[in-house]
Amino acid sequence: MLPTERRQRLRAQLAKAECIQPASVFDPLSARMAERLGFETAVLAGSVASAVAVGAPDVGLITLTELADTARRITRVSDISLAVDADHGYGNALNVRRTVRELEDAGVSALTIEDTVLPQAYGTTGERLISAEEAQGKLRAALDGRQDPATVIVGRTHAMRGEGLDGATVRTRAYASCGVDALFLVGVTTLDEVEALAEAAGGLPLVLGNPPAALDDASLAKRGVRLAFRGHPAFQAMVQAVREGLEAQAGLRDPADLAGRLAAPELIAEATSAADHARWAEEFLR
Repeated sequence: MLPTERRQRLRAQLAKAECIQPASVFDPLSARMAERLGFETAVLAGSVASAVAVGAPDVGLITLTELADTARRITRVSDISLAVDADHGYGNALNVRRTVRELEDAGVSALTIEDTVLPQAYGTTGERLISAEEAQGKLRAALDGRQDPATVIVGRTHAMRGEGLDGATVRTRAYASCGVDALFLVGVTTLDEVEALAEAAGGLPLVLGNPPAALDDASLAKRGVRLAFRGHPAFQAMVQAVREGLEAQAGLRDPADLAGRLAAPELIAEATSAADHARWAEEFLR
């Protein structure tokens, strides 16, 4: 499937009156397994990308080059529509323009640009936001930098955390006016908040980050939410499994404890597309 086709499929999903939970993936194997389990949409979160690419928490250390490379390795092996957390766009509006092009070249279907101040400045604490006007400039630059009109540009605001509903409403309305394709809302905790921000968004599809479990997908769908990111269970499971496997090798855990929990050769073969490679070898090396 061509990148444009993946992007068009994601747009079609956003146009449906339903809310789905995309797969949270982090590398080629996780993306391929997600696709084979039936997922058509996946997300590469900033925190997860930072962990797998540079072994660091989500504190702004990953570079655009590292993010694009991580995304490219995912899109190279699967036809899943990949949405990428592009943080603040790695600089000002001009950097955002380049960020869009680099991630498009990496095959992503959607990317988010947020209104946080990154990296954290000396002497500051907590999360700070850039002005709504600067954020609008970044979003306009993202749209201008887009090479494929099917690429989904998502404006993301963290205003609920620091400015409350009033501030989030103002920013949601401002970002929607830029012509973005969807809006990502962080810190929303009630359906009333969703309704207020959906009205401010003027009908644009909404994306929520880690909504409370009480906000079920059906209720969110009725209020314009189309994607709900609910954590990163595959990444968390991987970290735990790696730790336990290494503990067994280090003599800190009885290897018998891992019985029944290690991937069977058949699963590894499926995850690595071993059958396809065997077929290609038979066709091209014989």
